[in-house]
Amino acid sequence: MTLKSLGLSAVFSALAAAAVATSASAQMVVHDAYARASNKMAGAAFMEIINEGDADDRLIGARSDVAKRVQLHTHTEDANGVMKMTHVEDGFAIPAGATHLLQRGGDHVMFMGLNRELADGDTIDVILDFEKAGEVAIEVPVDMARMPEGGHGGHGDHSGHGDDHGDHSH
Repeated sequence: MTLKSLGLSAVFSALAAAAVATSASAQMVVHDAYARASNKMAGAAFMEIINEGDADDRLIGARSDVAKRVQLHTHTEDANGVMKMTHVEDGFAIPAGATHLLQRGGDHVMFMGLNRELADGDTIDVILDFEKAGEVAIEVPVDMARMPEGGHGGHGDHSGHGDDHGDHSH
């Protein structure tokens, strides 16, 4: 039996079961994850990632079958004071004992070229790739009504950063 014949949902289920063991040994814990769509072609996921281990780690990537491309992004201010979203190829460092927030207006997981519209109440399967902890599978609820609070403050959506993130190239 191949991975292809198992289907992607079976693979995600197997990875989710394995992630419990992986995250327990690597001490990477994800809290308060949620996703929002910014338009019909793009969306983003936000969460708290806690490194409860005694070694520094780094989130180096993410993937999901919900979009053609999934990247780690952040917002930076250019010389003219304009906020721009950029791909962070090196990922996000998460020191031992620290929490890293993926939040609106800051670091986040970006979904580009959505394969389906994200509807309130949906759940997205996402695999987070850590340099040392490896793969951690999580389920991320879509919450279109979520307001920026509890450290998730920011820009509310990705409007004003270009009409189509599906063509976002880096």
